[in-house]
Amino acid sequence: MKIAIIGGTGVYDPRILTGVRELQVTTPYGAINVTVGTWQGQEIVFMARHGKGHTVPPHMINYRANMWGLAQLGVERVLTTTAVGSLNPDMKPGDFVLIDQFLDFTKVRQSTYFDGKDGKVVHLDYTEPYCPEVRAAIREAASQNGISINCGGCYVCTEGPRFESKAEILAYRRLGGDLVGMTNVPEVILARELGMCYATISMVTNYAAGISPTPLTHQEVLDVMAANGDQLKSLLMSTLPLIPAQRSCHCDHEQKPAVERG
Repeated sequence: MKIAIIGGTGVYDPRILTGVRELQVTTPYGAINVTVGTWQGQEIVFMARHGKGHTVPPHMINYRANMWGLAQLGVERVLTTTAVGSLNPDMKPGDFVLIDQFLDFTKVRQSTYFDGKDGKVVHLDYTEPYCPEVRAAIREAASQNGISINCGGCYVCTEGPRFESKAEILAYRRLGGDLVGMTNVPEVILARELGMCYATISMVTNYAAGISPTPLTHQEVLDVMAANGDQLKSLLMSTLPLIPAQRSCHCDHEQKPAVERG
């Protein structure tokens, strides 16, 4: 079983792996760059979602190439991190949240591989979009390490790169949103299409517009990530050995597109 870690804002640290090598993977949707190494004898693929140096804004990320490339490398489980704003007073800056639902408010992103070009129309079920097995491993890792984590939350994904308006945040709260970010969709959608397990640890970095008493800045996001980054990395790496080697979840399926897997 091969596992991938997709690091969001503030989690670009492949130095936690040994035997590290850089790879460029060519996909039908473009080339991607990843770092491959080992952790306790297990091969891990690390991807910096925004590129090295955080140079790619969320609406310009080539999500289809990223996820297809991971599938080509033989990845079955994808563990991701995101920095988020909070709409929920019970989810405070510095808190970890193990999200279990999403609301998609993106606008122009390519969010599917099933575009009908092969003569097939496919409709997948997303009742439970995040892998229950990987989420259970994250919960157990948090418990073993004494790390507090909110087990459940609805992630609202917006197009970015701007922050949201106060009116938008109010609307998202009324729809049941707990957190707001700019990257989880379409990653979670594409992972399921490719039959890969996918789970996300979200770190709350600020309160959202209209909830925060001050204007939002990207610097406050970076500051909170820096203050809590070591604990997040510890949670990630503690999760890896707890993920079952054999999958018994619902994430894989027969309708996934044909990928030449390594």
